[in-house]
Amino acid sequence: MSTTGTIPLLHEDGPRVGARGWAALIVLMLPVLLVSVDNTVLAFAIPEISLALAPSGTEQLWIIDVYSLVLAGLLVTMGVLGDRFGRRRMLLIGATGFAVTSAIAAFAPTAGLLIAARAVLGVFGAMLMPSTLSLLRSVFRNRDQRRLAIAVWAAAFSAGSALGPVVGGILLEHFWWGAVFLIAVPVLVPLLIGGLRLLSESSDPDPGRIDPLGILLSMAAMTPVVFAIKSLAVDGVNALAAVLLLAGAAAAALFVRRMRRAAHPMLDMTLFRRGGFSGAILVNLLSIIALVGFLYFVSQQLQLVIGLSPLVAGLALVPGMAAMIVAGLCVVPISRRVAPHIVVPTALSLSALGYAMVAATASLNSAGWLMGAFVVLGLGIGAAETISNELILANAPAAKAGAASAVSETAYELGAVLGTAVLGGIITAFYRGALRIPEGVPTAAAAEARETLAGAYTAVGRLPERLGGALWEAASSAFGSGVVTTSIIGALLVCGALIVALVTLRPERRRTPR
Repeated sequence: MSTTGTIPLLHEDGPRVGARGWAALIVLMLPVLLVSVDNTVLAFAIPEISLALAPSGTEQLWIIDVYSLVLAGLLVTMGVLGDRFGRRRMLLIGATGFAVTSAIAAFAPTAGLLIAARAVLGVFGAMLMPSTLSLLRSVFRNRDQRRLAIAVWAAAFSAGSALGPVVGGILLEHFWWGAVFLIAVPVLVPLLIGGLRLLSESSDPDPGRIDPLGILLSMAAMTPVVFAIKSLAVDGVNALAAVLLLAGAAAAALFVRRMRRAAHPMLDMTLFRRGGFSGAILVNLLSIIALVGFLYFVSQQLQLVIGLSPLVAGLALVPGMAAMIVAGLCVVPISRRVAPHIVVPTALSLSALGYAMVAATASLNSAGWLMGAFVVLGLGIGAAETISNELILANAPAAKAGAASAVSETAYELGAVLGTAVLGGIITAFYRGALRIPEGVPTAAAAEARETLAGAYTAVGRLPERLGGALWEAASSAFGSGVVTTSIIGALLVCGALIVALVTLRPERRRTPR
């Protein structure tokens, strides 16, 4: 057992890979790149989608959330299917379906159909993500090489997030909003070719059985909770939200009970007894909630309030994404000498500082200050995510890599759902509560303005200049008040992750025999 942390030193002396192994890593980076590009592109395309399809405030949140919600609900199932039927097979099926459905989403004529297409994307996305991390585990058996490979893999996530706004901005400058979904096609073609040539099939010799009731319970544990959060954001405290929260908690308890009692569980709950595993999962979850929530409101702040074009707004976030990549790679040699319970909290303290910078200066409406805050936030999350992902893989048995990877990816995607639902819902609620419609604004325009900031932007264009200016000043001021509150909550979430890391990632003490 390791004396430097809670990580059992699995495959410390395993064989080192050559050029073929690193080429396989490039293939495994492609789906991660795709998913991260897709998430960021969509956040920046929301203003254009709102103008074109006129979704309600709830529909706008669902356009972003439904993909991550379906994906998160199916990740564990797909991870188990990959362990049973082959991880490479699931990767290639998911890639094909994702490309086809992305093309369909690009031409959705209504908000409802776009939401439906995003839900189907979630099904195929759930096939992609667990396979990448579990295949990486089977390719890189040497601990030092695996740590570096995970850093590069995580950097692909940050690189995609940085590339998304730039590519999306270019597309939105010259094409319609649907063009952002077509990015998936050229990314997935080389994945299919490289996957067949460079990746060997791997599976669990003793996989968990397919459990239809367990699948339903896992979905039932998350869906009501997200609905409840949305209901709280739109309608405030109400009986429906309370019932939904209780239903989600009950389903989660039944799921855990079923997994504990099963002879061959779909998800091995004993993994969560390891502090390094469960603590790293919580760090991932809270960090991603904070990151996605930040991207949700900052894209609107840069484009609608400050007035940047989609391309310039995307470029404004590139330094922060670059900071995430650099921090994720630079933390690798540090992690060999410094324990995780020191590295991760130190990194997360930077992220909390970044959010505090936004809260303190939200009224300035300064693109430069937002860029600086995101660099500080990105440094912290980039370093923390690299360490936590390595801890998750190192604490899981190799045969259960698919299920463990699925839990890790579930934390990512659930964090993405909650980041939009919680922080996006909070900023929407504060915006509506703070908005004061000027006298003389027609009823229809006032109702549109109350839905979303993009709705106010559209309504302003149809009003006389003086009245429209007054409405826009009121809307942007209301949105700014929501940014302050949301940033404070984001900082508290990162501080929560920091505390979790301090408590759970401490080194285990050797037991001395009596």
